[in-house]
Amino acid sequence: MHDAFLASEYAPAAPEQAGFHIIPVPFEQSVSYGSGTSKGPQALLAASQQLEAWEEGLTPGEAGFYTAPCLDCSGTVETVLQRIARAVDKAVTCGAVPVLLGGEHTVTLGALRALAAQAQKKGKDFGVVHFDAHADLRAQYQGNAFSHACVMYHALVDLGLPLAQFAVRDFSPKEAETRAVYHVLHYDAAVLARDGLPTRPLPQAFPQHIYVSFDVDALDSSLMPSTGTPSPGGLHWHAACQLLEACLAGRHVVGLDVVELAPIPGLHHADFTAAKLCHLLMGLALKANTKDSAARQKPLE
Repeated sequence: MHDAFLASEYAPAAPEQAGFHIIPVPFEQSVSYGSGTSKGPQALLAASQQLEAWEEGLTPGEAGFYTAPCLDCSGTVETVLQRIARAVDKAVTCGAVPVLLGGEHTVTLGALRALAAQAQKKGKDFGVVHFDAHADLRAQYQGNAFSHACVMYHALVDLGLPLAQFAVRDFSPKEAETRAVYHVLHYDAAVLARDGLPTRPLPQAFPQHIYVSFDVDALDSSLMPSTGTPSPGGLHWHAACQLLEACLAGRHVVGLDVVELAPIPGLHHADFTAAKLCHLLMGLALKANTKDSAARQKPLE
């Protein structure tokens, strides 16, 4: 048996009746420092039972939560990515927002591939809004092109997705060069600390449809020690909330993920923080998508 997200407050919904498909992906193959991301999804789901149904005035559970069984992560990376893509396709077919729980950051690529293929069929582009301590723009890392340090390179270069990055503070000169070549929008942690939070972080030209990928190490290591590469100088809770709200306002969310949680036995606050973050993201997505739907249905005057 697997825990269903926030089952303490909401009865699990059937896949066809859920606004969110929560997909646990305990994939861990290329971690390069601390380990334990394979245990992240279960720890987040367990911690979610302690959440309140109300999150910053939002109640995403009213849209219905369907929590899929933990994805089989055996086999090659490509095999796992294909399984992720099928789970995301199922969510979209059901009219739900896919929400991946990692696992290492590589899992995001499976979701992006599926959504990019669907976007191409429908003629609707989308962009990636990426919160992370690291740029993840390496073509390969430690000889592995599917390292967790390469996921945004694939999104940007292979899939051609517009990319906006927030709270990054650890990256290589080559990654900085890739940013410049591909015109990646970025608000690095040092800039946010110096200049404050932007009120409109995404320009009008950035796609209206967005996928939000949140590596928990985007949060400051004092708040989030339970990750493979905790880094000082990251976001604190209310800053993260404000940035997310500003990014999602006026846009449509096609998918979400919360990745790289590596639980530390006996340390509950980080697991709870990750669950609370996931709940908040779903609340903000529901708010954004509901307003977007209402705007599209409003008759012309």
